[in-house]
Amino acid sequence: MRDLVLLLAIVATIPIVLKKPWTGLLVLAWLGYMSPHRLAYGFAMTAPWVFFMVLVLFIGLLSLPKEERGKITFTIEVKILLVFIVWMLITTVFSVHSAAAWQQWDKVWKIQLIIFLSLLLINNRERINALIWTIVLSLGFYGFKGGIFTLMTAGSYRVQGPSHTFIGGNNEIGLALLITIPLMRYLQLETDKYYVKLALNVMIFLTFIAVLGTHSRGALVAAVVMGVFLILKSRKRFFLTILSVLLIVGTISFAPQKWFDRMNTIETYEEDGSAMGRINAWWMAYNLANDRVLGAGYEAFQYDMFLLYAPFPDSVHDAHSIYFEILAEHGYIGLTIFLTLWLVSWLSAQQVIKRTKINKELFWMRDLASMLQVSMLAYAAGGIFLGLAYFDLPYHLIALVIILKTLLNAENEKKMEEKSTTSTTEKETVKYKLLDN
Repeated sequence: MRDLVLLLAIVATIPIVLKKPWTGLLVLAWLGYMSPHRLAYGFAMTAPWVFFMVLVLFIGLLSLPKEERGKITFTIEVKILLVFIVWMLITTVFSVHSAAAWQQWDKVWKIQLIIFLSLLLINNRERINALIWTIVLSLGFYGFKGGIFTLMTAGSYRVQGPSHTFIGGNNEIGLALLITIPLMRYLQLETDKYYVKLALNVMIFLTFIAVLGTHSRGALVAAVVMGVFLILKSRKRFFLTILSVLLIVGTISFAPQKWFDRMNTIETYEEDGSAMGRINAWWMAYNLANDRVLGAGYEAFQYDMFLLYAPFPDSVHDAHSIYFEILAEHGYIGLTIFLTLWLVSWLSAQQVIKRTKINKELFWMRDLASMLQVSMLAYAAGGIFLGLAYFDLPYHLIALVIILKTLLNAENEKKMEEKSTTSTTEKETVKYKLLDN
């Protein structure tokens, strides 16, 4: 039944996407973040939905007049992202585990294709908000469901993401939900409708509870960092401070001992096998990068690499860190490009905030740039302990910063042209008055 419902839902979007190709990005975001096909039981689980929707999107795009197709502004962020993609292709060509690396590259370049399509087609406030709503509702589904599950079970069981996806594990879904919370807050600031604000309040609360329900220590660290920064960046700091205090008190009062035992291992990591396994993997990544300029390519965290570079060769673990994942797979050059991309995107968001402070018509840009920074910080903090280096959502954050920056520059150019036209008109008026005299 679920398979048929999903099939009908996607088929129903085809005429809309052919007429308005940008809506295809909303369908792709829904497929990518909610992964509804992973909630089915039959043919829908393995059907190539994303490929099919991209094909429909391209057909719609090619049928548009040239002036309506839009264009990508090659900002510094776009150029760095292109360099990063090219570098990842180079490291894949020279990868140690070639077959596995090419399989991963196949996922990564498709994700980046969708990011560049977003840069091409998401070019106004309405489309930006539509994309953010799609992301929020897609991931918020798991936040809402996970929050209720955590409350009903008193946090005795872990919240997991949809299987066979980037966010299938408890750590990964925890970080993805944290990144989404500031986007929920932005939508709350955007709307004037009381019932929408209330619904988003409920979703934010349940999503935070779901993050705690993942029992992820990395997500907890990121939640603390994000919470502080969210308060500092928000317009209603007092309300958020009170809400944060209530959440902390509620967590301490009702969380089971099992949850506290798990979180307490942050302080006693030397006694925790999982934590020490991560540290062993990080040493492996460091030693590998020192030995190989290109890194080992995708899927570097394998037994043969641990045998060569890890202090404890038999303790094979995944990176569980975006930074060491990039370091091992793409070397110091790849890590430098990656960090530069995030630093430049952060600074661009800060510039948007600075340039929209006094213009009420552009407050929505300021709010979005601020919340994007909070999401970036959640990713940066959680990424120390969690491995989501190639997940779509962080790159969508960068894309939104680029789009905001482009729209703001266009707005400023428009105003300058208007001023120039007005000034020319005034000069012509004075000239004719003088001639009349």
